[in-house]
Amino acid sequence: MDAILDNIIDEHAEHLLRLAYFYVKNRYAAEDIVQEVFIKFSQRDYEERGQLRAYLSTLTINQSKDYLKSWHYKKLLLQEKIFPAQVKRQRDELVAAEERSQIGAAILQLSLLYREPLILYYYEEMKVHDIAQLLGVSENTVKTRLRRAREALKPHLQQEEWEVLQHE
Repeated sequence: MDAILDNIIDEHAEHLLRLAYFYVKNRYAAEDIVQEVFIKFSQRDYEERGQLRAYLSTLTINQSKDYLKSWHYKKLLLQEKIFPAQVKRQRDELVAAEERSQIGAAILQLSLLYREPLILYYYEEMKVHDIAQLLGVSENTVKTRLRRAREALKPHLQQEEWEVLQHE
């Protein structure tokens, strides 16, 4: 069982870390979230149905949302407002590289309302119907949020850098 779990972690950890980071915008919190997801996964009986990546992604999304509701996160937001220079210095190279990425930085500037369906649609490659179910909203709401997110991103990105915006 340990070898199987190690293989699952090796295969999915980076993807889940990136997904959690897009929610919480903090590498250390994202690492904690992914670690918690794998702990929960190892404690549950999971029947393989070919949907492991989607299952782990859903666990990660839910864990990220729980983190965003937590007191710890709210305390960090307060610290950022009080000591912005100190918080900025604490960022590590991975976070800085991710933020330097023009697309990543533009996506991170969006509110969670628009960032979430965008991540699920493009990074998780989920269908609008599945996103609507996951978020508990209608399909039209998901389509509207995707459209508004794309519109918000267009001024920040050159058209050739994100071709998907041209045909949407």
